[in-house]
Amino acid sequence: MSKRGKQYLNTLKSIDRLQRYDFTEGIQKALDGSFAKFDETVDLAVKLGVDPRHADQMVRGTVVLPNGTGKEVRVLVFAKGEKEKEAEEAGADYVGNDELVEKIKDGWLEFDKAVATPDMMGSVGKIGRILGPRGLMPNAKTGTVTFDVAKAVQELKAGKIDFRVEKAGIIHAPMGKVSFGAEKLQQNIAAFFDAILRLKPAAAKGAYVRGIAISTTMGPGVKIDTAYVKDLLK
Repeated sequence: MSKRGKQYLNTLKSIDRLQRYDFTEGIQKALDGSFAKFDETVDLAVKLGVDPRHADQMVRGTVVLPNGTGKEVRVLVFAKGEKEKEAEEAGADYVGNDELVEKIKDGWLEFDKAVATPDMMGSVGKIGRILGPRGLMPNAKTGTVTFDVAKAVQELKAGKIDFRVEKAGIIHAPMGKVSFGAEKLQQNIAAFFDAILRLKPAAAKGAYVRGIAISTTMGPGVKIDTAYVKDLLK
């Protein structure tokens, strides 16, 4: 078992591990426990009442956080002709086609998200083994394989995130930075839960949202009472 630092342990003393807080108090508890010298990310973990081993209980989607993630996102677009210009005008950091595929084959990966027009997927598929394990492969299900490249780039720049339930039935996602403050973080969390609830599988039985925890990069988790989700979305 790894040893925890003094600052972590001091922060832990201010949190009642048996209590389930409401969102306002829980977010503030997490923020108050931030002690790192950098602007920590605020993460959300949600336990769902689904079994992702079954295809009809998989929960996967995207959401544009209203206040972004606090991270500058470098977007690459695979496109040809007019779509290249469209991507550049929308703010893409890198735009091209086969020459970018070759560059990535040679080991270049200086980007965070990739978008591709459908007619480029034949070429992009050749580097799927490179992009896939790194979560960089364009995917129609997340809106990154599209002819509407301008919209895709703008959403990614604005704070669009992908989420997917893990084998244990938990979704982890970044909700912003400590510097956002409680109000902006709560707005982001509300948008995230709105997306999750819309994706509830028909095959899911019993309680859908079964556990919630908020934490900063270095801090301990703060548990939230699931009953407050409905108040969050009002």
